[in-house]
Amino acid sequence: MRVLVTGAAGFIGFHAATALASRGVEVTGLDSLNAYYDVRLKEARLERLRRLPGFAFFQTDLADRSAMAGVFEKVRPERVLHLGAQAGVRYSLKNPEAYADANLTGFLNVLEGCRRHAVRHLVYASSSSVYGANTRMPFSVKNSADHPLSLYAATKRANELMAHSYSHLYALPTTGLRFFTVYGPWGRPDMALFLFTQAILEGRPIDVFNEGRMKRDFTYVDDIVEGLLRVMDRPPAANPSWDAALPDPGGSGAPYRLYNMGNDQPVELLTVIQCLERALGRTAEKRMLPMQPGDVPATWADVSDLVRDTGFRPATGIEEGVRRFVAWYREFYDV
Repeated sequence: MRVLVTGAAGFIGFHAATALASRGVEVTGLDSLNAYYDVRLKEARLERLRRLPGFAFFQTDLADRSAMAGVFEKVRPERVLHLGAQAGVRYSLKNPEAYADANLTGFLNVLEGCRRHAVRHLVYASSSSVYGANTRMPFSVKNSADHPLSLYAATKRANELMAHSYSHLYALPTTGLRFFTVYGPWGRPDMALFLFTQAILEGRPIDVFNEGRMKRDFTYVDDIVEGLLRVMDRPPAANPSWDAALPDPGGSGAPYRLYNMGNDQPVELLTVIQCLERALGRTAEKRMLPMQPGDVPATWADVSDLVRDTGFRPATGIEEGVRRFVAWYREFYDV
């Protein structure tokens, strides 16, 4: 099987490409290696991937139409795992153009490549951010997701709608995965756990937004990868019983599906900081701050559809997950 993984030098993409290669899959990675965060971390991930049998790599910008068309022509993937994107809620307030380029134009280029080469299944990363102003907990794919609170969230919701149109028009099987606060070894330096670990070890205070009362459904990266691989092996079929008069947003009369990918156990930010303090053996100096624009007070994933269709439920606890992240951080940065 030939699989194209976009964002392969990114956090989740690295783990997913590694897992696929370990299954004997022919993996082609694609990444722009942009400077949104430390490129040295991306290059270190890529260096490990290059050692894997059957792995090839293209340094390509998702928004480059001709380059993306060329990659699809050369690789002719059977399945595509689209994890490349411009991430980050707060960064989208400062650099909105980056999100239009990578997340909208880039996703269109991926859809076109899949259409032209009859890809059997496109699995793509969405985000819990799409739930936006929705306050009904836990978040369900059967709930409305039409009031995003950041441009990042809006682009991810747009991806879901774009995918549906291609599923409807061209019978392209697509599955969107709404990730909930993914963390773990090789994680992103712009995420709270990474920032907190770095600051505590350097003796600097940490910025704790919403006075620490923020709740997030922290999901360990190995659970995310296990879930997405199971989903990738199950291309969606059109649902003949889907009712346009009472539409289920998580499915369709087209070969289209949405799943939440979360731990189904929201944890308060202060609890995560306590786990981190125990793992590091140090106490954090906390600078309590108000909520940031674009943030939401809580996230919580209803994963019942994922469990029903794949038999898998993420289950790694926050204490264990934080401990594993800290162990990796200390080793990688020689702290």
